[in-house]
Amino acid sequence: MGVFDFLKKESRNLEDPTSPVSAADFLQVMGWADTASASGVIVTIDNALGVPAVWSAVNFLAGTLAGLPINVYRKTDKGREKVENGVAPILNDVANDQQSSFEVLKYSFEQVFTGGRAVIYIERTRNGRVANLWPLDPGLVRVERVGGRRVYRDGSRAYTASEVIDLPFMLKSNGLDARGPIMTNKDAIGLAISSAEYGSKSFQSGGIPPVVLEGPFSSGDVAARASADVAKAMAKLRAEGRPILAMPTGHQLKPLGLDPEKMQLIELQRFCVEQVARIYSLPPVFLQDLTHGTFSNTEQQDLHFVKHTVKRWVEQAEAEINLKIFGRVSRLYAEFNVDGLLRGDFKTRMDAHAVTIQNGIRSPNEVRDIENMAPRDEGDGLMIQGATVPIATQIGGGENADTE
Repeated sequence: MGVFDFLKKESRNLEDPTSPVSAADFLQVMGWADTASASGVIVTIDNALGVPAVWSAVNFLAGTLAGLPINVYRKTDKGREKVENGVAPILNDVANDQQSSFEVLKYSFEQVFTGGRAVIYIERTRNGRVANLWPLDPGLVRVERVGGRRVYRDGSRAYTASEVIDLPFMLKSNGLDARGPIMTNKDAIGLAISSAEYGSKSFQSGGIPPVVLEGPFSSGDVAARASADVAKAMAKLRAEGRPILAMPTGHQLKPLGLDPEKMQLIELQRFCVEQVARIYSLPPVFLQDLTHGTFSNTEQQDLHFVKHTVKRWVEQAEAEINLKIFGRVSRLYAEFNVDGLLRGDFKTRMDAHAVTIQNGIRSPNEVRDIENMAPRDEGDGLMIQGATVPIATQIGGGENADTE
């Protein structure tokens, strides 16, 4: 039995419901052969995060989603009203007595964008109120189906599906195991790792590519000593910073393989950045690749990010939070405030507020609440564009409208 056959036989199968849903070292879960990319690199989460594009994508997405405000609303006969107590502070401020809500959410989304899954335990009081949210290590959690229902096992403790917030990147056909973006795309990420390693080794050798020494050697021993002498001479040149190497008559050095320019190493690394952007559905400008960025299309890519990337993850998280925290028939529900993405753009934010006030969409106090400002007296009424006065004064003759 070969070594790869042995490793395949001994490795645990992810289709087995007792296998971890993810792990820090996928070699323990998927077997050696399943982690080897086409470039020959063994891909793990740790060395994948060593690729700057992957590092940037994971941090950018996790930080952006974790930083969005989460509002809790109650459905009413007239629409909805915002709820400030109950679970709202747990979702927005302090998740438990040791971690902030931002820390828990950012950690959870980091697990989603690396291993492919995040699991958060919902701790409740005796009367059923949510007390804390605790992130679990997805590498230690196993998902099983018992009696047709999911059970999440973390060591000796088992949680029902209603006790955890489960955020998978993509589920497999069995509805239990998750596909992670890194291991699913190990060939593309392995190529990025290989190109970075090749460039590093090239600079490590002083920019001198591998070469072949040709000459009139009388025996193999003479050729071996000659190649060793040339290697020492080249190392001495690199140390002293001298660019010229003298060769005996009849001997010459020929490059072995292609040099970085002919291999288009720079173009390859840029292509790897684009591949990572595709994996995470990110416009390349968010990975600091402005090769094709202009003033106009960069702004459009910003809109693309909100509409086609953030929207998908926000809706998945909202659906899971509302189902697991509030239940199927509750009048309460949570909603991510995507307007929070505009916090860094003051002018755009103020222009949007002005439009909503002037067209009677929001009241001044609603806008002030969004900006964390204290309400003003008589600021609850809707306004209409023109003189920007209370909308009631423009309907039916103002103060006499109620007497008719």
